[in-house]
Amino acid sequence: MADFNDLQLDKWQTPIEPERGNAAFRIAAIVVVLLGLVAAGYFLLWRRAQPAPNDVRVHTEQAVASTPKPVAEAGETIDLPPLAQSDAIVRELVGKISSHPTVASWLTTDNLIRNFTVVVQNISSGRTPSRFLTRVKPAGTFQVIERGSDLRVDPRSFHRYDAYADAVSALDARGTARLYATLKPRIDEAYRELGYPEGNFDQVMQRAIVELLKTPVVDSTPALVTKSVVYEYADPKLQALSPAQRQFLRMGPRNVRLVQAKLREIAPLLGITVE
Repeated sequence: MADFNDLQLDKWQTPIEPERGNAAFRIAAIVVVLLGLVAAGYFLLWRRAQPAPNDVRVHTEQAVASTPKPVAEAGETIDLPPLAQSDAIVRELVGKISSHPTVASWLTTDNLIRNFTVVVQNISSGRTPSRFLTRVKPAGTFQVIERGSDLRVDPRSFHRYDAYADAVSALDARGTARLYATLKPRIDEAYRELGYPEGNFDQVMQRAIVELLKTPVVDSTPALVTKSVVYEYADPKLQALSPAQRQFLRMGPRNVRLVQAKLREIAPLLGITVE
């Protein structure tokens, strides 16, 4: 088990290549497929209301108050084994909500809950957790299209992640929410091991999912520039995204949409209001 110092993983200039650039799929497939990592909500932009007459203000407040908040799904009442012996129960429970080969591949690894916790912690901080996910990676190699001075991502590189996005999209939303709630005590325990004595993982989950939901969907093929031995996005706004978001973006527009749609579907089942 890696200690908390190992969470400092991000390198701001990350090469886009399969050996070091496959956290995009891992963020989606592991964070969501693993334990339905979607215990978080959508990013809400709170705006200061303009002054309004009292009757309008009261009407608005009543309308907000009358909107019921989503109710989180309850987990199963089962005797969870100790954290160090929890892999078998995780495999059993995850197998009930997905039989997708991508999910099965992840389930062959060890220390599933601990790995999950470290991965989400990294994503919540905008970092790419590739060090903890080397057993799972897409096939093929990253490709670019170069025409003179114009350098762009080859759309064929996006298709390497199709199977992972499809696995996420096929998840049963209600079952995923219940799974997270069922395993939450051991997830909190793994979080405490990382040096967080309060041990409540929900806020970390929220920050991680928000990080993914804030990633823009780019329908055009992004332009690239080379810097030293790495690729960077030519668009300053894209390059200014966090390392985790830039990796997620590399899944391509189709896959980013599928994953984000599933996050928004599951969030209300975890008691989270989304817009």
